[in-house]
Amino acid sequence: MANIDVKVPDIGDSHDVPVIELLVKDGDAVEKDQPLLVLESDKATMEVPAPAAGIVRGLQVKVGDKLNTGSAICQLEGDVAAAAPKAEAKPATAPEKKVAADAAPAKKSEAPAAVPATPAKGGGSLEVRIPDLGDSKDVPVIELLIADGDSVEKDQPLLVLESDKATMEVPAPAAGTVRALKVKLGDKLSKGDLVCTLEGDGGAATEAKAEAAPAPKRTEPEVAAESPKPAPAPAPQKIAAEAAPTKTGDVPYAGPATRQFARKLGVDLAQVKGSGPRGRIVIEDVQAFVKARLSAAPTAAATTTGGAGIPPIPAQDFSLYGEIENKPLARIRKISAAHLHRSWLNVPHVTQNDEADITELEAFRKAQGEELNLKLTLLPFIMKAVGAVLKQYPEFNSSLSADGESLVMKKYCHIGFAADTPNGLVVPVVRDVWSKGIVQLSNECGELAKKARDGKLKPDEMRGGCFSISSLGGIGGSHFTPIVNAPEVAILGVSRSQMKPVWNGKEFVPRLMCPLSLSYDHRVIDGAAAARFVVSLGKLMADMRRLAL
Repeated sequence: MANIDVKVPDIGDSHDVPVIELLVKDGDAVEKDQPLLVLESDKATMEVPAPAAGIVRGLQVKVGDKLNTGSAICQLEGDVAAAAPKAEAKPATAPEKKVAADAAPAKKSEAPAAVPATPAKGGGSLEVRIPDLGDSKDVPVIELLIADGDSVEKDQPLLVLESDKATMEVPAPAAGTVRALKVKLGDKLSKGDLVCTLEGDGGAATEAKAEAAPAPKRTEPEVAAESPKPAPAPAPQKIAAEAAPTKTGDVPYAGPATRQFARKLGVDLAQVKGSGPRGRIVIEDVQAFVKARLSAAPTAAATTTGGAGIPPIPAQDFSLYGEIENKPLARIRKISAAHLHRSWLNVPHVTQNDEADITELEAFRKAQGEELNLKLTLLPFIMKAVGAVLKQYPEFNSSLSADGESLVMKKYCHIGFAADTPNGLVVPVVRDVWSKGIVQLSNECGELAKKARDGKLKPDEMRGGCFSISSLGGIGGSHFTPIVNAPEVAILGVSRSQMKPVWNGKEFVPRLMCPLSLSYDHRVIDGAAAARFVVSLGKLMADMRRLAL
């Protein structure tokens, strides 16, 4: 066993090239051809691979150091015999801004020759063809940067190809106007395939050569272990590529691994901000972009334009059919629309319907109201009964954790109630229901409802709810499906009570029946638990004396 000195290989005419990424540290075990660091000059981005497998010892560089051909990097502790091949700098994956002049090989046959642009019959124009792509064939076009009639400058990128090993641009061999474009997005091209014709100075163009700027698949540390085996060592060449694009509309600065990952998620890299050196987009940037988009609250427009892959509702000009008036949505409606839309898309809703016999409860409510000279509604009675059932079934008083792996069990009971206002629906929250009596709950509900109608509710008075009640009894209807007020896991809908004939075992008797609709998050609550909840609630409402037990 002996140590191998690892030095910066021939990097052409570049000098004092800064280290933008250091991919190893002292003591790391590396495989042959695994990238050790990434250099980036004003002309190229390149990796320096390990010449052999071994352990990194005596690392002499850090991020920001400026290196030249022959600069010492480290030593590799390993088998000298296995380390015979010289390290060779390779272009890192990233579509580069443009392609420079032909590389200068030491031996004529060692560098792949570019395909010369062929002058067209018109004399003043030339054909642009796909240059030598090495051993790659049928390489798909992932970006088309021009259209027929566009004016282009010499070396301006025309299209971007991406194989499983490299991303490369095909530049314009000369300035001119694009004519007879032969390719489109997704086409698979090989060496010599016709791209287009450039209409310009035929004499100057005849000598120009189109050459792609290939970049090996090893673009980022996370794919280093999958690096392709190096081809037989060619003589050192100049890197024929420039630095990352910076102008608006340029190709996003990212490698094949990042591009492939983005395509799988349907992410437009042009919208992603790179965090790597010189704005390079890495996989983590794509992940952060997707996370930010998913966590962003949908706007009110999302309720009409679709979401979660749902096709949007086509826009129509309703004025074609008659007179119309555009009335802006109130601010409260916009906020509630976005919240309801988000809840409906994210929560798997199920609704359990039942009826509660409130004949005695209604008689007691009226009698106590007259006795106390107090306007008692049914809501505080239902709220108190719900609070008792939440103690009995605590999963209804929980929320699903953000990662979906656990339940957050709440040791308090705050219940919200839907309040109808001229500007839209709001949900004030009554706190500490367990510790309050019916009269106190009634007073608080009345005060909060008045604030809601007057538009004076504070944000804190609408937060922290554990469960919600939506009562439409004063309006009418039988049953309905209320939308769960996420992150709560259930909501109770109450409709108008009706006198119905109920069989008591001997005869039908008139009873006042109150329709109940319990919507719940099926990820947290199953159907049996929901049925038990509603049955228990119905028993309490039928005989409120049970609350004292």
